[in-house]
Amino acid sequence: MQFGFLMDHRRCIGCHACTVACKSENDVPLGSFRTWVKYTEKGTFPAIKRHFSVLRCNHCTKAPCVTICPVNALEKRADGIVDIDRDACIGCRACMQACPYDAIYLNEDSGAIEKCHFCAHRVEQNLAPACVIVCPEEAIVFGDLHDADSKISRMVAEHPTLLRRTEQGTGPNVHYLDTLPEALQPGVPERPETYLWSERPATKPEPWPASLPTAPNVRTVLDAGHKVQWGLGVAAYLVTKGLAAGAALLAPFAGHFGLHSGWQRMLPELLALAFTALTTFLLVEDLKRPMKFLTLLTRPNTKSWLVKGAWILMAFTGTVAAALGILALQHFGDDPQAFGALLGPLRWLNAVLGLGVAGYTAYLFAQCEGRDLWQSKKLLPHLLVQAALCGSVALLAARADSRSLLWIAVSSLALHAVFVLLERHGRHDTDNARQAAAFLDVVRLGPVKAYKFGLIVGVGAALGLCFFAPALAWLPALAGLFVYKHAYIRAAQLPPLS
Repeated sequence: MQFGFLMDHRRCIGCHACTVACKSENDVPLGSFRTWVKYTEKGTFPAIKRHFSVLRCNHCTKAPCVTICPVNALEKRADGIVDIDRDACIGCRACMQACPYDAIYLNEDSGAIEKCHFCAHRVEQNLAPACVIVCPEEAIVFGDLHDADSKISRMVAEHPTLLRRTEQGTGPNVHYLDTLPEALQPGVPERPETYLWSERPATKPEPWPASLPTAPNVRTVLDAGHKVQWGLGVAAYLVTKGLAAGAALLAPFAGHFGLHSGWQRMLPELLALAFTALTTFLLVEDLKRPMKFLTLLTRPNTKSWLVKGAWILMAFTGTVAAALGILALQHFGDDPQAFGALLGPLRWLNAVLGLGVAGYTAYLFAQCEGRDLWQSKKLLPHLLVQAALCGSVALLAARADSRSLLWIAVSSLALHAVFVLLERHGRHDTDNARQAAAFLDVVRLGPVKAYKFGLIVGVGAALGLCFFAPALAWLPALAGLFVYKHAYIRAAQLPPLS
């Protein structure tokens, strides 16, 4: 069984009755929408036609929001409805990144996400969803798409319909009959600053990149606004996580780098443990319901890489703490060889776990079906290079005379620059990824263009200091990486999905 909708745009008059009924039935907050009507105009004056598109959750056959939710707050029911347990939601907003249709919003008052749930409370009583009941033209058809005798199945069989963003492989179950194809292709119509009755929502103030062509004489003149949900906290977490992982990756070679006496011998573990703690703080602080963080352990969704990443971080913290404990016993205790036989294997185990700490985000981002820039196969090796970069420049601050550390830092900075340039100018397979890559050029952090700052300072200045003042290379390298990460995280969220 699979409940679905068919939007018959031969009948739709753009009256917004469905939007109002949905808001009333489900107590949708002001400024948020579970269903909304997008207006798209095509043509030049006086030959202009306005087209309507009713947009909402697609109750996907393979719902990516269900897969990524770390606490099973979203479920795919037996009747095909994708429903929400709002009490379980921790406010991580990963589902919003996974949704290719901008169908999920955050209730700012409760800190939980919400979306169209097919008026499940009505369907369970054999009642039609509120939007269906109120539509004056009967333009919204609902029913079981798996029942060949249902009205919706007959209409889908008899008429050619369109689906939204089928390239994501989610299996959307909202069909569009006789709608303008460009209206269902995000970023294809022009998006003027002024909508039909208002200014465009200021949630994404960046200008449309000049390098992105739009369809001539096709304009979006009314649409819902959608906020950028992951920001500076996520960018910072990627840097702190990379630094922790990088220090652990290089720890087995500490003696070769000259870190073999005094506090310097403990430096890789000190860095790894401190920045893992900071990473955990940033992750929890970014939740809208931080007090529910421990539900990652009590009701985990084992398919979510948020959960798998938490497990990796926990294991990493434990083994790094054990290695640091051995080093502390040797340094402060009476026996400088205490547990010495365990230190080497522990450091190698930490290095392996460090690979997981650095790289699991690539698998998490691969579950974000709404953000194609993050789904690049280049992301995993790039994250590992960034970890080596962070670890080497941090250790250089203590052993600036180490030629091996200098070589690792210079090599990783150069490779990082190559990956950054490929992300901006390389080949991208989808419109969403191409749009996001173009937005890298326009994202700012304060007065600076973040992408260029990341290259000029994070690579150029850091490379210069590696040769002339290696103990200071960490400052531009980490600052530039953070600013670049801000551009990378934000740019992927700027292309419209509706």
